[in-house]
Amino acid sequence: MNEQIKIIPCSEKYFEAFKVLNEEWINQYFKMEEMDRISLNNPKEYILDKGGYIAVALLNDEAVGVCALMKSEQPDFDFELAKMGVSPKAQGKGIGKLLGQHIIAKAKVLGATTLYLESNRVLGPAISLYKKLGFKEIAGATSPYERSDIQMELHLKTS
Repeated sequence: MNEQIKIIPCSEKYFEAFKVLNEEWINQYFKMEEMDRISLNNPKEYILDKGGYIAVALLNDEAVGVCALMKSEQPDFDFELAKMGVSPKAQGKGIGKLLGQHIIAKAKVLGATTLYLESNRVLGPAISLYKKLGFKEIAGATSPYERSDIQMELHLKTS
């Protein structure tokens, strides 16, 4: 079967997929927190209207992955890579990597020089992906999330 993966900008049509795909992994490993509810229930107001961006991965025209680029609350960073989720049925196809590369390229287009993310070490495949994308672990950043036990940064090369 020739599966087609496309990464597209999120539109209102995919807001529900953005929410569902994120709730899926959050509920599997952790619990929903207030900041999750705010961003997942209001992606337009909380992410897009503030200068952020959301990418959607389509597998044969079905939304199976999402990732957000949010204006960073951290003073040393331009954007935060956030809310990356890939449906369990689509994992192992390189979708997370494609989303990560797409988000990094979009950050560069938006003029970013530094990206930030936070995660949890229990998400081994995600941490491994972030390292492959060039992120390095940092210390000292504060997080609004209880589950966050690792923060990482990426310095973007500007051409």
